[in-house]
Amino acid sequence: MRFARQTVSVEEAMGKWLAALPTLETERVHIGEAYGRILACDLYATYDLPHFDRSPLDGFAVRAADTVGATIASPLALKVIETVAAGQVPERTVTEGCATRIMTGAMMPEGADAVIMFEQTQNPGEHAETVWIKRAMQPGENVSRRGEEMAKGTVIAKAGERINAGTIASLATFGYAQVDVFRRPRVGLLATGSELLGIDEPLVPGKIRNSNMVMLTALIAEAGGIPVCFSGLPDELAVAKQKISEYMQQVDVLVSSGGVSVGDFDVIALLTDEPDVELLFNRVAMRPASPTTSMLVGGKPYLALSGNPGACFLGFELFARTAIRRLSGAAEVVPHAIRARLAVSYQKPCPFPRYLRGRLLEQDGGLLAVPDFNEKAGNLGTLKDSECFIVIPPGGSGKQAGELVEVLTHAAPTWRKEG
Repeated sequence: MRFARQTVSVEEAMGKWLAALPTLETERVHIGEAYGRILACDLYATYDLPHFDRSPLDGFAVRAADTVGATIASPLALKVIETVAAGQVPERTVTEGCATRIMTGAMMPEGADAVIMFEQTQNPGEHAETVWIKRAMQPGENVSRRGEEMAKGTVIAKAGERINAGTIASLATFGYAQVDVFRRPRVGLLATGSELLGIDEPLVPGKIRNSNMVMLTALIAEAGGIPVCFSGLPDELAVAKQKISEYMQQVDVLVSSGGVSVGDFDVIALLTDEPDVELLFNRVAMRPASPTTSMLVGGKPYLALSGNPGACFLGFELFARTAIRRLSGAAEVVPHAIRARLAVSYQKPCPFPRYLRGRLLEQDGGLLAVPDFNEKAGNLGTLKDSECFIVIPPGGSGKQAGELVEVLTHAAPTWRKEG
């Protein structure tokens, strides 16, 4: 199997991978711990919002009928009967010829059906017994009606949504101090290869520092998983398999880097031939990261990424981040492509789709995709600047500058402008 691999498309590989991933159980957490979690059930408005008629601005609550004919040149006088601040309940009814001085968010007094802003009255800063109205108002103007924003029983957040700051504000508004979310997946992580050194070890000939381990740890946490780091694997298959089985008992999914190619010491590639291992795929039609491998070991999902940093990074974004989303109960798990125009020509043919790291720019109201041309899978110097993957279709002669290409974003674009 190591040398006779069946190539599958990214879409086919994704389908097999997702089919093998369960959704985890739920747990209840305090709202203060809910940010970034995936909601486990629909939540509903527990009352009308707002739950009383209120003023959306500072001004005077009036009867629209009392303002008919008011202009800047010929203002109308109304008697001010009280002042109502946010949080207070009006004590007096606005009757003919009267007005209430009212603040933003304050409850509308009985009898009033409009609010005129301070700026449309004379001497708005004065607390006087009379206010002079400089324009006519319509019934309901500048009034936020009960239930106008949201009626009781309306869905405020759906199962599968990631809870962001706005969600938390809504939950707090409707009194949800505790919410049900999906458990965060425990993601086991290990790196293979006798050439690897710890990041604090001195360099020696033939060795490299283990940058993939710390990079993947950060990516797992960013995606919402809990990284669980394990020691590396030996090159002996039997010992490596035993360790993997032990690791699998402690996590929901295991991710490794290295050992997936066809070298003599690529132990993960050898593992796929074991009778109790169910191989899902071990060659994906993409460049880089085509040796990306997934399997079930003891019924649990295992994703083996390339040891080359750039290929490892791509494999994580396509498959590991997707796995964390699925395990976490997210409604949307597969990354969606956008379209942009290629900033410069890319003419290198490839039998598989090529995923170029790059960034997005805005030019003349459109999006430009700019590849970094640091194509070798082992190159990591531009990883920190990468915002997206630019997909160059297989075959032919690449793509010309100005042509539309599909783009998968993996970081918030800086949206720098050119032109």
